[in-house]
Amino acid sequence: MQVWKDYQANHKDRFLDELLALLRIPSVSADSRFNQDVKDCAEAVKQRLQEAGADKVEVCPTAGHPIVYGEKIIDPALPTVLVYGHYDVQPADPLELWHSGPFEPVIKDGKIFARGSADDKGQFYMHVKAFEIMTKTSTLPCNIKFMIEGEEEVGSANLGIFVKENKERLKADVVLISDTAMISLENPSLDTGLRGLSYMEVEVTGPNRDLHSGVYGGAVANPATILCQLIASMHDEYNHITIPGFYDKVLELSKEERDALNKAPFNEAEYKQDLGIDELWGEKGFSTIERTGIRPTLEVNGIWGGYTGEGSKTVLPSKASAKISMRLVPNQDWIEISELFKAHFEKIAPKTVKVKVTAHHGGSPYVTPTDHIAFKAASKAIESTFGKAPIPVRGGGSIPIVALFEKELGLKTILMGFGLDSDNLHSPNEKYGLENFYKGIETIPYFHQYFAEMSKK
Repeated sequence: MQVWKDYQANHKDRFLDELLALLRIPSVSADSRFNQDVKDCAEAVKQRLQEAGADKVEVCPTAGHPIVYGEKIIDPALPTVLVYGHYDVQPADPLELWHSGPFEPVIKDGKIFARGSADDKGQFYMHVKAFEIMTKTSTLPCNIKFMIEGEEEVGSANLGIFVKENKERLKADVVLISDTAMISLENPSLDTGLRGLSYMEVEVTGPNRDLHSGVYGGAVANPATILCQLIASMHDEYNHITIPGFYDKVLELSKEERDALNKAPFNEAEYKQDLGIDELWGEKGFSTIERTGIRPTLEVNGIWGGYTGEGSKTVLPSKASAKISMRLVPNQDWIEISELFKAHFEKIAPKTVKVKVTAHHGGSPYVTPTDHIAFKAASKAIESTFGKAPIPVRGGGSIPIVALFEKELGLKTILMGFGLDSDNLHSPNEKYGLENFYKGIETIPYFHQYFAEMSKK
């Protein structure tokens, strides 16, 4: 619609300035040192929603970080879209690997470099600006509710409580999320599902103190060595996960479904070059697209123990620890998988050490029905602005709260992301393309228009 394009063209510089201001707020939910920054960011989101045209906006306290809720109800008889996003971000560590300050956004080569630029401030803010465009041009075709949380990066524990306690307030017809990626701007895609997550921490303890590795080495089990052995044993020679029962409920796709999935454009040489690796790795018998979308995984996210400072210190550590995440696929239950992991790790640990296994958080896998009118509306919206229909793909990441939306609110979720896999999510030098940001703002109003039209039929 021309009026949308004109409004965006006239205000695009302000849209960007507002996003940059949000990115300067270090809203790291995992680190208590940033608690005030997280609160400040929630207040900033509230202000922007009010300015965009929301009638009611509230910063809702929780036992953790607050949730920002806003709405504009133009007619209760019209369909309602619930927009979900998160304003919290991952820790910026390791800081020395950033080319510029993680909370000092820099625009370079057409991309915004900053923590949270793609995950998820840049993406949820597209919805705020698309909402502004529709309200200020008097073209809003449906009701919109916003729920922007501050704990997605730490498991969304309090959002689940908020959803259960606010079912009436959150009544809607569909949930719309932009927290995923496209194949590319040249080959737009639309996610048809997400993997689930089980996040664990393990601790291996040996002697009651750090020991001299010369005096005691060879006589006392080294917890760091034992930990490495235990972790290595969790994959076999085919890179298949060895936890008993792990694959029992995995939903296997048919050959036809796998063939359709592998039609998505994928250049292996470019993939390896971008990552600076010589060879790919993964479960035998599956393509890279399948390994990152329809197969479960087990990955070490961090490992530590002993002396890691500058120079040398010949020590046999008393403890060694690791953080491990498992991405799950349809029919796998994250609580059951967490229990299987714990039982297996404790069973295989030798008597020379003691082990402690802690489950942090998780969430269930999710699949969006492609015959849902909201999915069709999203597909048509992308085709309207990109000039080609999006390719259906399975997302490799996890948004644990999505399954809860269906369970508690009875709502399907549409995953209409505009990021790229190469945006360095959770890594140093996270970035988000200016073109992606503006294209998202341009596309989102079409989703609301088409969803409202299709809902009448």
